[in-house]
Amino acid sequence: MYVLVAGCGVVGSQLAVSLSAAGHNVVVLDKDPAAFRNLGATFNGLTLHGFAFDQDLLLDAGIERADAFVAATNLDNANIMSAEVARVVFKVPQVIVRLTSPVRVRT
Repeated sequence: MYVLVAGCGVVGSQLAVSLSAAGHNVVVLDKDPAAFRNLGATFNGLTLHGFAFDQDLLLDAGIERADAFVAATNLDNANIMSAEVARVVFKVPQVIVRLTSPVRVRT
């Protein structure tokens, strides 16, 4: 699978490392280039610096061929926005959103 992971904090970096170790092609996006240090030496995917809802950055990341997009930043609004762009604009088949505030979760 070709997977884009937005956010390279604890959640995003662990997911990216696990997916990469399992043989998936992974691209990690983060607004803070220092966050990529969380990936460690075993990560063999790609990293791109910028905001995950930036359509030009997403195109650079190869979103048009992505099988999945995971919005895993620590900001709910950024996760919602980037996931919506992935789902609506780029028609990514599988979109997963991390939300930390129960107010934003719809059932």
